[in-house]
Amino acid sequence: MNTDLDFIIRTKDDLINAVQRLGILPLFQNSIPGFSVEEHVAPSAWFSDEPGVWEWKGPVIQEAGCAYGKFFEKKAVFISAEWFPDFANYRRDGYDFDARFDDGLASYKDKQLFDLVDARAPVLSKTLKREGNYRKGGTTGFDTSMNRLQAQGYVVISNFVYMKDRYGKEYGWGVAEYSTPEKFFGEAFTNAVYQRQPEESFQRILEHLHTILPDASDKSLRSFLK
Repeated sequence: MNTDLDFIIRTKDDLINAVQRLGILPLFQNSIPGFSVEEHVAPSAWFSDEPGVWEWKGPVIQEAGCAYGKFFEKKAVFISAEWFPDFANYRRDGYDFDARFDDGLASYKDKQLFDLVDARAPVLSKTLKREGNYRKGGTTGFDTSMNRLQAQGYVVISNFVYMKDRYGKEYGWGVAEYSTPEKFFGEAFTNAVYQRQPEESFQRILEHLHTILPDASDKSLRSFLK
């Protein structure tokens, strides 16, 4: 039995421990069987009347000090502070964002949104949409650019913030708060992100996944990471 994936998430601390232990943990089912929060969470902590994973996401990000975003297969994933520099290095291919844009490898729309996040981080999605004029008849492509910036390792979700009514009671779904890894992690990230060649970072993550997912084929892991 694969003991790395032999766990059940019943509490927020269980989720924090799983993220820190595995280093990389998708929220939803994906192409690697058994490799997600969804497949290891107790029903009472998934969709129920009690607080569960949906309410814990922000606190887990903050307390575990991990990155969260659509990093693999266009799905949400937790990545620990230990492994995020290697993820960002290989996905950025060694480029900081300005260098990527200057070399013609990023669109103006991506730059416009990245600059907004970088200047205001941490910043709520609703603020980004207002200040970037992302509305009908205005700027288009918010979700496309934001998903790409996350997949490339330039932007992370740093928290989920709940709106409050006039009585101070939280309501609705948490609103995503965005940041850059440089501002969210600080020097621990900036001092580490470009220390290796991008291919070396890729190989380190691939080897790590082989360790925690010994039943997964090399082909399936490489496909997951691409």
